[in-house]
Amino acid sequence: MLAATARVTRDLDVAEECVQEAYVAALGAWTRDGVPDRPGAWLTTAARRNALNALRRARTLAAKLPLLIEPEAEEMPATDEDPIPDDRLRLIFTCCHPALAREAQVALTLRLVCGVATGDVASAFLVSEPTMAARLTRAKKKIAVARIPYTVPEAAQLPARLDSVLTVVHLLATTGHTAPSGDELVRAELLERALDLARMLTVLLPQHMEAQGLLALLLVHHARRDERTDDDGRLVLLADQDRSRWGRAAIAEAHELVDAALRAGPPGRFTLQAAIAALHAQAPSWEQTDWPQIVTLYGELLALWPSPVVALNRAIAVSMADGPRAALPEIEALARDERLAGYRYVPAARADMLRRLGRSGEAADAYREALALTANRAERAFLEARLAECGG
Repeated sequence: MLAATARVTRDLDVAEECVQEAYVAALGAWTRDGVPDRPGAWLTTAARRNALNALRRARTLAAKLPLLIEPEAEEMPATDEDPIPDDRLRLIFTCCHPALAREAQVALTLRLVCGVATGDVASAFLVSEPTMAARLTRAKKKIAVARIPYTVPEAAQLPARLDSVLTVVHLLATTGHTAPSGDELVRAELLERALDLARMLTVLLPQHMEAQGLLALLLVHHARRDERTDDDGRLVLLADQDRSRWGRAAIAEAHELVDAALRAGPPGRFTLQAAIAALHAQAPSWEQTDWPQIVTLYGELLALWPSPVVALNRAIAVSMADGPRAALPEIEALARDERLAGYRYVPAARADMLRRLGRSGEAADAYREALALTANRAERAFLEARLAECGG
């Protein structure tokens, strides 16, 4: 809806207002007349009409209005979801324009195209919500001032934007994989949206292996999604999941994509992450996981993408391959890294290693620190149980 409306207004703020007005109109009309057969089409049409009215009122584009009015068949599509949603692609590539700073590209796309709340976008970037809100406002103003067009770029322009687009889809999947807040551990709708976008990108850019690698990574997450919580919504660790219930078709597809990407040349960061996920998925059991190979792959990923989060994941893998005593110094060093200040998985990982070493008092303190940073109910319940085990 937002993408279709923005194509009319050429202004993201006005488009957002028009969409909100459409929601308000639906509350009244649908309560009175019932929900229409195609609610998505109803809302999109209402939002676009609001946009046209806004343009008329402003009298800035009066001479061009006939060019903006499209045939009824496009105003009211036959289905609410097209196989390749061009409007959404236009908005993704608009937000990922090189004229914007990299973080602004990714954050703006997560917020506008993917519907991720500002607070959750802030969590993904490890910054405060007011800071992220200010970044989003500046990015939208930059688009308006620079008159960045709402179009899918030419083939020659795609490589300059591809990594940002892939990063957006990856962060969207990460937000859906473990919700930063709320009652549910998994936000299935965000995972589905990320998977759809990843498939779309492999169709649009079949020669780019990193798009294939990202799709493979998301397929593995999709295959394991339903087993990450039990019937009561409690978190189930990877070690305790019923592997016979994982989606084997998705895992097999991911394996083929990873193999193809690795054969095509030096792997990128998404292909390496997919290879790590595939090793987990292919292991017959937790005990038979190839931890030394996972440590090696994380080392390659860290060299290619020197992120403190990757360093944390590598340290956790080291603790599984060589024991917690070998990994604890790395975790302690990461706990002092200002880039990870407020990142709940640092004290959680440290607590787990201390618990495994039998240092219950220190583990309890670390679990309390992790709890103070955790807003997701399922994760909190898990941490509270671990804290109780440590006598806290």
